[in-house]
Amino acid sequence: MDLAPSPAPLTSGNLSDEARLDRLAELAVKVGLGLVPGQELMMTAPVEALPLARLITEHAYKAGATLVTTIFSDEKSALLRYEHARDESFDVAAGWLYEGMASAFRGGAARLAIVGADPSLLSAQDPAKVARANKALSRAYRPALDLITDGYINWTLVPFAHPAWAQAVFPDAAPDEAVKKLWDAIYSITRVDAQDPIAAWAVHNANLKARQERLNQQRFHSLHFRGPGTDLIVGLADGHAWMGGASHAKNGVYGNPNIPTEEVFTTPHRARTQGYVSATKPLSYQGTLIDGIRVRFEAGAIVEAHATRGQAVLEQMISTDAGARQLGEVALVPSSNPIARSGILFLNTLFDENAASHIALGQAYSKCFVQEFSEEELVARGANRSLIHVDWMIGSPEVEVDGLDEAGNATPVMRRGEWVD
Repeated sequence: MDLAPSPAPLTSGNLSDEARLDRLAELAVKVGLGLVPGQELMMTAPVEALPLARLITEHAYKAGATLVTTIFSDEKSALLRYEHARDESFDVAAGWLYEGMASAFRGGAARLAIVGADPSLLSAQDPAKVARANKALSRAYRPALDLITDGYINWTLVPFAHPAWAQAVFPDAAPDEAVKKLWDAIYSITRVDAQDPIAAWAVHNANLKARQERLNQQRFHSLHFRGPGTDLIVGLADGHAWMGGASHAKNGVYGNPNIPTEEVFTTPHRARTQGYVSATKPLSYQGTLIDGIRVRFEAGAIVEAHATRGQAVLEQMISTDAGARQLGEVALVPSSNPIARSGILFLNTLFDENAASHIALGQAYSKCFVQEFSEEELVARGANRSLIHVDWMIGSPEVEVDGLDEAGNATPVMRRGEWVD
């Protein structure tokens, strides 16, 4: 398969930090969202990301946005809830807010989330309270999430080097040095440092498009993952389609849901996963780090789950609802991608899931099918339904992947972490 080379990168010293942050904001609007004139933008961000949020707002208005509305979150305020709130607080979420977001999406608004947080923010809190709060939030967010997972709107995630996140990634560095090192990694991986970032993303999206077309032509019935602590068969949904990189939302807008992204992904059949699998990277989930994950599936559902760290949170997560024990996504990622090559464990799913092949528990993407189906048809074809969607990493250079046809005949897909062409 002929894949075009990426444009040559600049060294980080060729641009000021201010110019690089502005480039990231421009990418978020033009490449991530593909924002079109006349659209509203609904943005969420941690308070620490105000400089990036302002630049994104500027680029959104320059692109023709009619209104940019930003909601900021504050980690210290989140901790105050666990310190002082009444017990019943943890079963409550701002449903009115997410109903409003869903209304905005139905009216044509785009969605952008600036991500980057302390990966261990809630690790010292009561796991039962964390689980209750997460479940309440998931229920409240469902009207908006359904529109996102259905591909109804154009949306994207973009990173910000939160100081607590930087310190967790680079614990031996001084605070300012840790932040700088994280920003340098972000700018390199998001192609901000390329000679022409937008052109670099066009080449990257073309490469991902070629890969997804190859997989769609092969029409596998399932995938077989084998490696240390892993022997897993993931059945694929009937009529599934592979996606990756930029795509058209149902509103017709073309954009990249994740900045960065290195994956091609599709929808598994919720009842056809069998075997056992070990995570190859820790999972940062709602402020808690879960490490050493090992699970066993029978008839599509997790029947055993273990973790060397964060066991209680893992158990609470997969008990959210029936669909939380079943798969909603499977994604393939080569080990030669820029995130993996950085050698950095980011402790952030946006980055770590794009460093390795992964699976996601919970809600399936309705858009990963050969055509649009009704909700009843999607369920009949194997699409999972859940309040959660949690990605965790199972790929590495030691994990091999085969595609299986309906008779079980194997075709090599990945060896030593790389594509087999």
